[in-house]
Amino acid sequence: MKGTAHSSAISRQNMLVVLALAMSVLRAYPQNPAAGPQPAVPDLSAIVPSVEQVEQRNPALTHSYEVTREYKAFGTDAGHPAAEITAQISFAPPDRSAFTLTHVSGSSTIVKVVRAMLEQETLSARPGHDGAISRANYDFVFLREESFGAVPEYVLHIVPKRKEKNLLLGLIWVDAKTFQIRRIEGVPAQSPSIWVKDIHITLQFGDVNGMWVPVALDAIATVRFSGRYTLTGVNTGSPPIVAP
Repeated sequence: MKGTAHSSAISRQNMLVVLALAMSVLRAYPQNPAAGPQPAVPDLSAIVPSVEQVEQRNPALTHSYEVTREYKAFGTDAGHPAAEITAQISFAPPDRSAFTLTHVSGSSTIVKVVRAMLEQETLSARPGHDGAISRANYDFVFLREESFGAVPEYVLHIVPKRKEKNLLLGLIWVDAKTFQIRRIEGVPAQSPSIWVKDIHITLQFGDVNGMWVPVALDAIATVRFSGRYTLTGVNTGSPPIVAP
């Protein structure tokens, strides 16, 4: 009897030691890491107004400039372009913009698509055709934060408030330090051309002569009666000609 009671006392003592060790381990390694402090989600009500303010100060809205852009379209033969187009585009804020096709080769249908896209781009630069990324044109949803090299970016979902050719349903990447839009990706709220069944567009932006402007375009489009094409457009040659 004494031996049994002594063994029971030892067992209870050992159990207490085990429980104490277990509690110390649980304190050191929480079972639910998600319950710990989480990084704060950036305030969308501060991000969007900052984007608008930065764009309002963009010299591209007040300075005349010209760019040369080269387009290439590829169909089923990825090694040979279905069309090549060079365009000279001029912007003269607030109400003048135009383009000229200086070189055209290949599919006439692709040429019509590019012409329609350029017509929309130059039209959007005129009063009454505002396609700005702003609360007047879009609703916004914060999705996540990413890093572009060493530069953090906010990724926002943009939803057009109207069905217009110059508005996109998609995503924007906003520099978390400067609040400049580095990239826009999406589909037009309305097709830019009767020749296009659907199109997905990616625009890259960069600093050129102190102006924040589109520097490259990539698109994947289904063209009526012709099939699916990839389209690239890159600003080439010397920096834009700028006049105050």
